[in-house]
Amino acid sequence: MRSRTLAIAKKEGREILRDPITLGIAILLPLLMMFLFAYAITLDVKEIRLAVLDLDRSSESREYLAAFFRSGYFTLGAVAGNVREVEDLLDRGAVRVALVIPPDFSRRLGQGLPAEVQTLVDGSFANTAIMALNYVAAIDEAQNARLQSRSLSRRFGTPQVGPAVRAEPRVRYNPELRSANYIVPGLFAVILMAFPPMLTALAVVREKERGSIQQIFTSPVRGWEFIGGKMIPYAGIAFLEMVLLLVAGVLWFRAPVRGSIPLLLLLSLLYVLCTVGIGLLISTRTRSQLVAILLSIVLTLMPSFLFSGFLFPIATMPPFFQGYSHLFPARHFMEIARGIALKGIGLPHLWLNALLLLLYGSTVMALACLRFKKKVG
Repeated sequence: MRSRTLAIAKKEGREILRDPITLGIAILLPLLMMFLFAYAITLDVKEIRLAVLDLDRSSESREYLAAFFRSGYFTLGAVAGNVREVEDLLDRGAVRVALVIPPDFSRRLGQGLPAEVQTLVDGSFANTAIMALNYVAAIDEAQNARLQSRSLSRRFGTPQVGPAVRAEPRVRYNPELRSANYIVPGLFAVILMAFPPMLTALAVVREKERGSIQQIFTSPVRGWEFIGGKMIPYAGIAFLEMVLLLVAGVLWFRAPVRGSIPLLLLLSLLYVLCTVGIGLLISTRTRSQLVAILLSIVLTLMPSFLFSGFLFPIATMPPFFQGYSHLFPARHFMEIARGIALKGIGLPHLWLNALLLLLYGSTVMALACLRFKKKVG
């Protein structure tokens, strides 16, 4: 029985090696997908185009504006002459934020009164708008503290005194706040859910279309031996993809792996079992390669984007979809990959995710074997 499984695995491996298209899809496309996503998807909001309408034209207003450009988050997009021009710049998307400084800005500051500066933000891109407003609020707070200290010094001759309570923020796990550190480990889960199921889904369907599946039906090969033989070479390819993605993420994108790399690779084997098993289950239920490819995309790639926590935090989803996300192994491997890479945590924190992946992979493999056995019968 063992020899029959290995014989099928060797036969499938030889077919893969003779097919350069399959090898190209298996090796090159995952790397290409990683480079495209890692460079295209970024959560960093920098160099926001800023329009300025300075109706005061004083040294105080110029000093206030200079604080925005010193921050590194804003670049000068345009200097407007009136409010209508500001609105036109926002309508055309030429700028994302506009500051309108009133004509009495310096006079009110000199009198110790609050000076209101109108901030107009393009809300078409919600994430950019929220971050821009946070940057504006932080710069305004810093400017207010500086101006209040200067006012006290002028009135009472007291030296500059720091605040009674001062926050000292410390960012853990990703102190540089680099998007690549967060995106790259997530791509391990997404890409491994994209290509291995699609390749494996073609394994049995190809035999059906060629008619060679009849030889398997008439042979003494059992269903689980056939499925196991089909699984071995594709599981090896999927694990090789994981190694290549890990090397590219660490060496090219400089994404840190603070935890155990052997543990990450070991747990990725459980994830590979899930992804390959899904593909084999799909292949036992379809009769054409086109249907197998489409079904694998719908059942694997789309849910891995929506319900894995890759881009959208699961905690912000409605309770129903938070529970629904547990049905997809990408969610559990996403927590494993980011937990090991960013936080450096180990198996004591990840054992439940690993157990769920093992149960999921065993279930889909068992269903694939039963489904194939039913077909033979």
